Amino acid sequence: MSTTKERIVNAGAELFGRQGYTGTGVKQVVAAADAPFGSLYHHFPGGKEQLGEQVIRLAGPFYATLVEVVIDPAPDIVSGVELFFSGAAEHLAASGYADACPIATITLETASVSEPMRQASHDVFESWLAALARRLADAGIAPDRARELAIVMLTLLEGAFLLCRAARSTEALEVVGAQAAAIVRAELMA
Repeated sequence: MSTTKERIVNAGAELFGRQGYTGTGVKQVVAAADAPFGSLYHHFPGGKEQLGEQVIRLAGPFYATLVEVVIDPAPDIVSGVELFFSGAAEHLAASGYADACPIATITLETASVSEPMRQASHDVFESWLAALARRLADAGIAPDRARELAIVMLTLLEGAFLLCRAARSTEALEVVGAQAAAIVRAELMA
């Protein structure tokens, strides 16, 4: 059974990811969490901004596990990259193009106006880059180059999510997934 605080964070993550940070009101979050309104300020005395920071910090590791779950069991890193992008495309389509990356959605709206949320987003993205780079390095790519490729992959993923949501099509994820796999394959052959 989850606590009131956990329900509020989970509701915030879902609503911020789907509707955006500014498009979601705190009353909507506590209603979705089935929590009394005062509980938001009890658990998050800093209000919506503190909730947003917590959503980023708690949702970030969940999405990082997707790297482990998808890439690690793959027979090789190139197959893992292909599966990573195709899995993202399948999930996005299955959600009706609503569930892309909640961290990116929140970051786009808040990085210029909230230092705590910008820092939380940066920390999460850095953890994702480290996880990707580690797997690329373990596959035989030099560590400095592995980080560069991780940046390319994450940027391709986040940009493709944006295009896919606008087009209501997985075409962009399919294209960048194939390109990311080709880049990794070429790097391994170099």
